[in-house]
Amino acid sequence: MELIEKIQEAFTSKGLRLSVAESATAGLLSHMLTSLPGASAFFDSSVVAYSAESKKNLLGIKKSFIEKHGVISEETARAMSEAVRDKTGSDFSLAVTGNTGPVAMEDKRVGLIFISVSHREVTTSRGFIFSGSRDEVRRLAAVAAIEFLYEAVEAYS
Repeated sequence: MELIEKIQEAFTSKGLRLSVAESATAGLLSHMLTSLPGASAFFDSSVVAYSAESKKNLLGIKKSFIEKHGVISEETARAMSEAVRDKTGSDFSLAVTGNTGPVAMEDKRVGLIFISVSHREVTTSRGFIFSGSRDEVRRLAAVAAIEFLYEAVEAYS
């Protein structure tokens, strides 16, 4: 909660807005970011684009892009964060995609997660490998995304 308070303070004190695009975390990340009163002062919107089709329809990521890179890739995380920021006009966006299990997808191991933060012309991303149950991987991915977002807000705003 302390880190979410710091994010809320950083965004509201600087008049910044945030949008989120989630796949692997399936809404958990947005839930965590809006868990404190006053989140509406900085939290603009969230898209849970769980399927490849929803990434195409809701975020505008081309089918050929997804076929080339897969839904579990750093490139797709970056495309998701840029797309949701462009669509909402937010100052920052955050995206998470990956495999929470229980079986490998796209020949990529369970626990492989990609997170991306986008701010105007700067988009950064990271890959992680988490272990644990499906719920544990989702929780760890959401926490890592929040930590990554805080670093980005401090660096780019």
